[in-house]
Amino acid sequence: MKRFYKEVTVGEADAGWRVLLDGRPIKTAGGRVQVVTTKPLAEALAEEWAAQGENIDPAGFVLRDLCDFAIDAIAVDRAEAIRDLVPYAETDTLCYRADPEDALFKRQQDVWEPLLKRAEDRWGLTFTRVSGIIHKPQPAQTLARLEQVLHEQDDFTLAGLRMLTSLAASLVVGLFATEPDADSEALWRAANLEEDWQIELWGEDWEAAERRKTRLEAFELAMRLTRLARES
Repeated sequence: MKRFYKEVTVGEADAGWRVLLDGRPIKTAGGRVQVVTTKPLAEALAEEWAAQGENIDPAGFVLRDLCDFAIDAIAVDRAEAIRDLVPYAETDTLCYRADPEDALFKRQQDVWEPLLKRAEDRWGLTFTRVSGIIHKPQPAQTLARLEQVLHEQDDFTLAGLRMLTSLAASLVVGLFATEPDADSEALWRAANLEEDWQIELWGEDWEAAERRKTRLEAFELAMRLTRLARES
């Protein structure tokens, strides 16, 4: 598609901020008016439009796609979005450790245990730790508390959290990644601890490294969305 606009600006809307192309507001993929929570997020979306050349490249709208999902899907049915996230706590990778006699177990304890304890203290809950691959259910009170925490998030944070949690296979990592001072590198290393362990033992091939790079870029993008959605 040819570029059909010249000027990209942002303007206030009744419920937030929006991007204007030659003074006209844009719509989401689902046909809704695209209004976001903060001016910094609107400005980041505007940068995507302004960066387009003579021909529009859909791949250049990574933030727009996440925001559209927040507006078209999550805002329409927040309950379903939250129901989709809660099961990640049931199988949170931080809870599943190697057998205590394995060398990997110590590294998991050193890296994962502080994160789990921090989550327990932060949200007033208790996780079940598991050694081996046999699934054990998490306490019902823990899942209920995490569901409450998710209900406290705005639609755009939930959109980012959906990607963060999926990439990390951990709701705990996902939630901590939404915090303003989150350390993306430390959280990413925690989420990929077992993969890193295997790389140390057997090495890493080029294709796996490229896939990991792509996943990290998506992780950092989702972190950026949640940060921009809360900036004043």
